[in-house]
Amino acid sequence: MTNWAQMYDSYGDVDRVPELLARAEREDDAAAWDELGYRLNLESDLVFPASFAALPRLVRLASENARARGLAGAIIRCGAGDHGCDELLAGCAEAITEFRGLLDRHLRSRPDDYLTAFRDLIAAEGHYHWSAVLGDFSDDFYEVACPHCAVAVTIAIGGYGRYSAIRDWNLGDVDRRDLKPALSEMISGTGRRMHEIAVRDGQSRLADGIAHLYGRAECPRCASVFIIADEYESAHRPLV
Repeated sequence: MTNWAQMYDSYGDVDRVPELLARAEREDDAAAWDELGYRLNLESDLVFPASFAALPRLVRLASENARARGLAGAIIRCGAGDHGCDELLAGCAEAITEFRGLLDRHLRSRPDDYLTAFRDLIAAEGHYHWSAVLGDFSDDFYEVACPHCAVAVTIAIGGYGRYSAIRDWNLGDVDRRDLKPALSEMISGTGRRMHEIAVRDGQSRLADGIAHLYGRAECPRCASVFIIADEYESAHRPLV
């Protein structure tokens, strides 16, 4: 049983969230959902004890309610942040497992919010760094350091091309080198999981982007070759 007297929200209140949850569940009240959003997920990147206290109930509603699904996903995406609620997050393990299954089924229907739900699933599986930065590969850029000469390398995967380059303040991306995408059977770990889901669901641009992200880039400065995702992960994976 949740002790709401200890579960403050973004306003420091301990009694408002249970009331709003009851109203949202009973009436599907848009105003209640809006208020829950900024009390539980302030500015889309801050969460509070009430956020994790509400998560199991949001997951129960998520199969029938898109607002509940979106709010639950937004809370989970903040799981790696400095929220001071690690014990509460750990207590949501069963709800998060249930949510993963729900999201996987939702993705199979190829919904309009595919990328958001995809990122929510990746976060629910614990891969917060990719959930936070993965785009739709229409115009994605990743900054990495060459592991051999340490120069800053810009990786472009999208409508501007698929290349590594040195970014110049005045000239833009110079000395471009084409990326070499990974073959599907060569992608491992998180990348394989993401790629397989995208292929399964017919998301060809997403699958192609992930193949390039887990492929190889040539450093324009020293011509050494490295795996993009490995260097990006090592620099950006949160300490959890």
